[in-house]
Formats: sequence, structure tokens, C-alpha cells
Amino acid sequence: MTVISEKTVLVVEDEEDIRFLLKAVLESEGYQVTEATTGKDAVRIAAEAAPELILMDISLPLLDGLSATRQIRAEEALREVPIIAVSAYHTARRRAIRAGCSDLIGKPIDVEELKAAVRQAIGQA
Repeated sequence: MTVISEKTVLVVEDEEDIRFLLKAVLESEGYQVTEATTGKDAVRIAAEAAPELILMDISLPLLDGLSATRQIRAEEALREVPIIAVSAYHTARRRAIRAGCSDLIGKPIDVEELKAAVRQAIGQA
């Protein structure tokens, strides 16, 4: 099911192959995609783009994903934006939730799980 949407998703991922996969899946579902490759860029771009959802890798250069999440959550305009952590470390779920993420998707990415999580987070489930 393809969702026709003007909703923007910020994909924060430093690994090019994973970023490409996430972007391709999201665009095939009709979402607009903005990208960041570092936690520092994620904080800046989130403030500029005001996305409806953020997919946040946990292991990032310059500023890790959990620290970036905390900084994004500190911005009043972004407090309610769903942030889904993306990590190969499935045990990081509890830390991700404490940092302000609403969910965690494991790597390798399960495309159907990703689509369902995004639809649910944006309220299109």
C-alpha cells in the first residue's frame, strides 16, 4: 500500500547503503525525505525542516544519535515529533526510549517492519 503524503521524514544515517535503502523505501511510500549523516547535522536539519518523523541511527559521528535525540527534544517545536531509533544493537531499546525515542527498529532493516513503524508513528496506520 503506497501512502500519498506530503509528510517529511528526516533520515539520520552515516552508512550510505542503509541511508539509500531507507530513502528508497520511504519515497516509494510517498514520503518526502531529508537526510543527515551526523548527529550534529540532524539537530540543525530537524530545526530547519520540521519533519513529521525522524529515523535516527544511534551510532553517528560528531554527536551520537541518543545525544542528538536529547538535543532535538529540548527544542519546544520538536518535542512531539516521533523519533524512531535505528540500530544493530537491539539491546539499545531501553536507552533509546530514555533518550526520547518512541521506538527502535533493528538492523538489518526489515522493510515491512519499517513501513509499519513509519505509518504508525505518523498516524497513518
